[in-house]
Amino acid sequence: MKLFESLKKKKFLLFTIFFSLYIGINLIGGERGLFSYFNKKSIYQEQVRKEKILDNKLKNLEHKILLINKNDQDYLDMIYREKFRYGKKNEIVIKLK
Repeated sequence: MKLFESLKKKKFLLFTIFFSLYIGINLIGGERGLFSYFNKKSIYQEQVRKEKILDNKLKNLEHKILLINKNDQDYLDMIYREKFRYGKKNEIVIKLK
């Protein structure tokens, strides 16, 4: 009985302790906690890196399409030789990729 009486007198202290523990645990862990923040930050940085790579690929493809639409003879000749493995008898073909 003395335990219950002492708990009744220290309600505010107990409430403050449990509330502080609750806030502390959710601040560090949990769905919106510190660990989750760093995890989401690394995922975001990875997505930004992938976006830059895809943007560069898109610009490269747009440039190639522009060259094809303009009928650029050098680029068309390069594609023709690469796809059909075309070359003349006296010609030496060196592939640099």
